[in-house]
Amino acid sequence: MTKKYIFSVQSLNEPMRLDAFLSMQQEFSSRAQVQNLINKKQVYVNSQIVKPSYKVKNDDEIAVELSEEFNVIILPENIPLDIVYEDENIAVINKPKNMITHPTVKETSGTLVNAILYKYGAEGLSDVNGIMRPGIVHRLDRNTSGLIMIAKNNKAHTFLTEQIKTKAAKRKYLAIVHGNFEQNTGIINAPISRHPSKPEKMAVVENGKPSVTHYKVLEQFKGYSFIELELETGRTHQIRVHMSYIGHPIVNDTLYNKIPFKVKTTEQVLQSYSLRFATLNNDDIISLEINPDNDIEKVLKYLRSNKK
Repeated sequence: MTKKYIFSVQSLNEPMRLDAFLSMQQEFSSRAQVQNLINKKQVYVNSQIVKPSYKVKNDDEIAVELSEEFNVIILPENIPLDIVYEDENIAVINKPKNMITHPTVKETSGTLVNAILYKYGAEGLSDVNGIMRPGIVHRLDRNTSGLIMIAKNNKAHTFLTEQIKTKAAKRKYLAIVHGNFEQNTGIINAPISRHPSKPEKMAVVENGKPSVTHYKVLEQFKGYSFIELELETGRTHQIRVHMSYIGHPIVNDTLYNKIPFKVKTTEQVLQSYSLRFATLNNDDIISLEINPDNDIEKVLKYLRSNKK
């Protein structure tokens, strides 16, 4: 029995070796594993067998056939879930920090997917995104807490994905960032793609995917700001990249911000706190909002106590 993964290549800044490109994908554990798959002729680019040195370019379609030996077993785990909303088609979970959204080859336990598999079973979740991401419509970074939508069937998955694509669904975040703003509101319109030399990072690059973030200042302190952000697009690390790009990196985001902060938190002080979307039940509109998480509260307490 084999599993097939399809990767559509978009927004590469420049051509990249096939084995290097695939080794960055979460479905694979190492470059050696990828090279083994290519050498066994289990990788096709545009339906053709190619070598590991093939240079991937934009609009290439890569198909990878994983034989049973490479299949990842994802087990249900009885992990407590903070369910903020639920109906027969959709659930919204308040994901804690230090939890990845879905498994990878390297990390198959303790994820949100393990938890929802225990709660709903594989038959109670959509399978649009394959065995690694049942029910997952969009994702949050490991240390970004907050609201995330789960689809219980494929119809709901397609329905929610379309809302995100057409911007009918509204996703808002809270963050504490370095620096102060001259304007209380603003729009960051800067294309994002994989960092040209650091594959673990994303970056603003000339030929990247269109990426738009709106921000609103909620409170300012000496050298710091508490802001609300709304995503118009949903690129990997979008908020973190955009805020760093405009000179206002998120507090304690060690990947995009090397400036130390006096209050220790679980990485970036960023939370998905508000969701607005339509349901399959007569297109009812659901608006959800949660309180700031512990890290935001802790940093705000410090900043407010030192406000001048």
